Amino acid sequence: MSIQDRVIAIIAEQAVLDPADVTPDSTLEELGISSLGLVESIFAIEEEFDISIPFNANEPGSGDFDISSVAAIVSGIESLVARKG
Repeated sequence: MSIQDRVIAIIAEQAVLDPADVTPDSTLEELGISSLGLVESIFAIEEEFDISIPFNANEPGSGDFDISSVAAIVSGIESLVARKG
């Protein structure tokens, strides 16, 4: 399973959606993910990939980690996994 597929599965679970309903172009807002759901998604993704995401729950728009869309999140995770590697 690709990184994108794994991330989509985690996000879909948080949004209580079918993974087929989550596209790379989806925003978390469109998927109905609250700020708490976002934090839970980040924790689940960190656990899944054994990485630490530079994300401040108090200021989700700040920092280097782009959460503007599913594709941006996948891209950021791919970069973190590659650096870990």
